[in-house]
Amino acid sequence: MEAIGVLMTCPMNNYLEQELDKRFKLFRYWTQPKQREFLAQHAESIRAVVGNATAGADAELIDALPKLEIVSSFSVGLDKVDLNKCKEKGIRVSNTPDVLTDDVADLAIGLMLAVLRRICECDKYVRRGAWKLGDFKLTTKFSGKRVGILGLGRIGLAVAERAEAFDCPISYYSRSKKANTNYTYYNSVVELASNSDILVVACALTPETTHIVNREVIDALGPKGVLINIGRGPHVDEAELVSALVEGRLGGAGLDVFEKEPEVPEQLFGLENVVLLPHVGSGTVETRKAMADLVLGNLEAHFSSKPLLTPVV
Repeated sequence: MEAIGVLMTCPMNNYLEQELDKRFKLFRYWTQPKQREFLAQHAESIRAVVGNATAGADAELIDALPKLEIVSSFSVGLDKVDLNKCKEKGIRVSNTPDVLTDDVADLAIGLMLAVLRRICECDKYVRRGAWKLGDFKLTTKFSGKRVGILGLGRIGLAVAERAEAFDCPISYYSRSKKANTNYTYYNSVVELASNSDILVVACALTPETTHIVNREVIDALGPKGVLINIGRGPHVDEAELVSALVEGRLGGAGLDVFEKEPEVPEQLFGLENVVLLPHVGSGTVETRKAMADLVLGNLEAHFSSKPLLTPVV
């Protein structure tokens, strides 16, 4: 398979990059200063694209690669891949589900604890020597809080199971009511937020779910409510979120994703009721290796005329 051209859209994982280089003819797209000319020069030899949650395969890239057969994404979310264009052209698409579920769900719980118990602020308090001058202020209990989950897929369900261990009542909103769960279902996101102390965003990003957390939802969550986003930044109307936090209309937020990454609204930097992470939901050595192996496995399966390990299209 060394002659098969694979286009890697951006740097994402050293192990994956090294293995792609060993097994295929790897093209590193981000190193090319003149990308249009580069694509025109190599269009006939590139048969696969490897992308991620930052840079995938949009319609323009797909149209520029007439020999493209497969897009293997180093992510579970596929909002950076034009799935309709891939279907239209018969291009296969795969992602990396399941292997990152535990890490993302673990992080969601970590964010809940960090926001409610002010863990980051406590750490700073000790480091700057303030503890010698007096005890840290009282914080808020997590156990028993009502947790509402927006999107009860693999990750949403894993968050729910973990939160149950803290005696948290679970409710959710999805496109449809799930038959395999006893969790409380609400017919709208506003209704879910109204009945939650903590709202967790864990759904896929689609045109329908863009800004699904808007001012109405934020106000329903209220001044004692906490928003946790481990989905995608555009799920939340960031301008409305910032104003709600600054004005005290929302109690707090734990955010692993943002609308225009890596840009983060500076108004959030001074708020002690907000925990900010640089999109590290799946960012463990173990999970990134498993994700890379899935990307490689899907490519090798495709070019060996075998079924994909995790097919999407």
